[in-house]
Amino acid sequence: MNGPWDVWSDCTPDCAVHALPRVPATRIARRGAAFAHAVRRALTDGQRMADPVRLRAHAGALLEALGVRVEGAASLTAGGGPGTLVVVNHISWLDILALLTVEPVTLLAKREVGGWPVVGGLARRAGTHFIDRTSPRRLRHTVQEVAELLGSGRSVAVFPQATTWCTADQGTFRRATFQAALDAGAPVRPVTLGYTQQGLPSTVAAFCGEDTFAASLRRVLAARALTVRVTAHPVLTAADGRLDRRELAELAARVVLGDRPGAGALVRQAPARSALLPAAPLPGSGVPEAPVRDTPAHV
Repeated sequence: MNGPWDVWSDCTPDCAVHALPRVPATRIARRGAAFAHAVRRALTDGQRMADPVRLRAHAGALLEALGVRVEGAASLTAGGGPGTLVVVNHISWLDILALLTVEPVTLLAKREVGGWPVVGGLARRAGTHFIDRTSPRRLRHTVQEVAELLGSGRSVAVFPQATTWCTADQGTFRRATFQAALDAGAPVRPVTLGYTQQGLPSTVAAFCGEDTFAASLRRVLAARALTVRVTAHPVLTAADGRLDRRELAELAARVVLGDRPGAGALVRQAPARSALLPAAPLPGSGVPEAPVRDTPAHV
C-alpha cells in the first residue's frame, strides 16, 4: 500500500537505455554470479552488517560485483553535534548502495520493504529505520522520530522527491523531513547522484514507473563502464532561524537538481515509486491532498 503523499513521476522503464553497447553475455553471467555471492555473504553476516565498517564493505562489494564504479564525495555528514540530514535525488535502487559505500548513514524506508526478497533482507540487516507512511496521522510522529535520530547524533539519508526519475535534474522536494532538521538543529547536506558510462550521461540505472527489480538488474548487469558520481554540496543550515521548512526544502532542491527553474516548486500528488519517506506537507500547511491509487513501490 502506498502513502497519502505519493508523487507521480513521468519517467517509465522506457527511459532506461544504455549509452554504450552492452557487455558480452559471458561477462553478464560472471557479474550475475558475483552479485549473488555478494548478496549471500551480506545476508549471512546477520546483524553484524549494521556495523558501519562492515556495511560499507558489503555495499562496495555489491557494486563491484555489478561492475559499477563510485566516484565523488569523501564525506556526507557534517561531523560534530546533531546528525546530518542527507537529502539526495532519487534515480535507482543503486543509489542506496552508492551512498553506503561513501559513508554509512541511517536510511528511511517504508515498513513493507523489510519483507521484500534480497532488498528487504539487506535493508533489515543494515539497520534501516522503517516507518509507516500510509496514514496521515503518522506524519507528525515520523517527523519527531527523524528529529530524535538527528538529535542523537545519527545522520539520516532521505530522498525527498518521494519517487524516482531517470535523470538528476527532475522532480522536486517534499518538506516534512526538513522540519525534522529544523527541530533538531541539524545541518542539511544536499547530495546529487548522477550516472554515466565512459563519461556519457546514462539512464540505464533508472528504476522508474512499472519497472521490476529483475528487469533493472538485468540492465545493470549488461551495462558497460557504469559509474555513479556522488557530489556532496556545501552544508545548509537554518540554525539562525531565518529559513522555514519550505524555504530550506526549496534551497536544497535548487542545489541538488541544478538550480533549474521550478526546482523548488511543489508537484502534483499521485502514485509513487519510492520506498523511502516522502517529505510531505505537514497537516494544516494549506497544501491540498490528492487521492492516490495503489501502485508498486520500489527503493
